[in-house]
Amino acid sequence: VLDPAREIDFPESVVSLFKGELGTPAHGFPAELQRKVLKGQAPLAGRPGETMAPVDLAAEQAKVEQQTGRPLSQPELASYLMYPKVFRDFAEHQARYGDVSAVPSTAFFYGLREGEEVWVELERGKTLVIQLLGRADTGDGHTKLFFELNGQPRLIKVAQDGVQAAHSHPQADPDNPHHVGAPMPGMVSTVAVKPGQAVAKGDTLLTLEAMKMEVAVKAERDGVIREVLVSSGKRIANKDLLVVFA
Repeated sequence: VLDPAREIDFPESVVSLFKGELGTPAHGFPAELQRKVLKGQAPLAGRPGETMAPVDLAAEQAKVEQQTGRPLSQPELASYLMYPKVFRDFAEHQARYGDVSAVPSTAFFYGLREGEEVWVELERGKTLVIQLLGRADTGDGHTKLFFELNGQPRLIKVAQDGVQAAHSHPQADPDNPHHVGAPMPGMVSTVAVKPGQAVAKGDTLLTLEAMKMEVAVKAERDGVIREVLVSSGKRIANKDLLVVFA
């Protein structure tokens, strides 16, 4: 990690930590590691809160309520102020799927096994009994799910997880200095370069997002971009080929 010749793309959360935005340990951070992580940025001096700009809470609440199309509670406003992107993703998910907090966590994250049944209490006296009966691959990237909802048969067709499609994406050759591979699985958040563009060592090529963590993929050398194989919103697997240098 401390090798000065090796370029490492640290997540923004790690950069924020070593910058001192969450506070500083009693004996400070390891100096060499801090310099490596910050890449020339100056660490904060003093209490992190002293550097924060004042916030007009009423104005911020009005702005976010206009964006989300619904009123915000005080805890939601606090969540937005601390983690704006995470809250926007949450609000978008809630607007699309509704309040899924009543769904058991294992069913939400992993789905149901065939024959498994869950009870979802929407409100007092109103409970849904859901049982997955079976599934069938349609061959066109979708899956048919057969289940019962309070004893009544139901059939829905859902798109398969986009990560599966990423397995067919070309892989970066670790021995090819022109290849830039994905350092982790996730989703492409932004792409900052295009074919024919000249970049310098340390320039950001694109950013990846996974588990609410963003990682900037930076150029390890000067050069010209020959090909960009991904776009914003694309899901990728570890070591997928992202960019090719000329």
